[in-house]
Amino acid sequence: MIQIHNFVFNPFYENTYVVFDETKEALIIDPGCYEDTEKEELTAYIEKHGLKVTQLINTHCHIDHVLGNAFVKKKYGVELYIHPEDEATLRSVEVYAPAYGFTDYRTTEADHFINEGDKIKFGDSALDVFFTPGHAPGHVVLTNAEQKICIGGDVLFDGSVGRTDLPGGDFEVLMTSIREKLFVLADDMVVYPGHGGTTTIGKEKESNPFCGVSK
Repeated sequence: MIQIHNFVFNPFYENTYVVFDETKEALIIDPGCYEDTEKEELTAYIEKHGLKVTQLINTHCHIDHVLGNAFVKKKYGVELYIHPEDEATLRSVEVYAPAYGFTDYRTTEADHFINEGDKIKFGDSALDVFFTPGHAPGHVVLTNAEQKICIGGDVLFDGSVGRTDLPGGDFEVLMTSIREKLFVLADDMVVYPGHGGTTTIGKEKESNPFCGVSK
């Protein structure tokens, strides 16, 4: 059974996820930890639960989701997985991080690329990769249909959607991603977004003011 624990890190209030199962193998998704206290909070949880981190994944590579990449790679000796279309997004963070006050940001390269149709395997579990551009050129979401889990990054929020005014953003592309990749999922699938609380596919289909489709 997959378990998910989230931390809210950095001034953007970004959700960092630790995903694991009964084998104790774990993924770290979108590590936003920047301050030492945030890094300590993440490592304390992993140590307390006896987890073995096996992979590092970015749903997309905006600054708030990658601040802890270098720390996680070094601390746990793992490799970074992103979609190839977000490689430029990742590289650009080093350029603008100081303007946001992140003067100690350490850049890191992707080690592997993931694409739609791939499976992220850990322990006895797996997450399916869906390509969902619009908020970022190489955005992906990770789902497990059996357990009704969707790690959604910044595509779909509780009552909102990802912003599209950043480089590579496109509102119409985002709407297509939501309707063709997310709204075809089960209504009771739980969405774990990059910011804010969880929601469900059914709730957003019914009432999301940007993309709701139900009458």
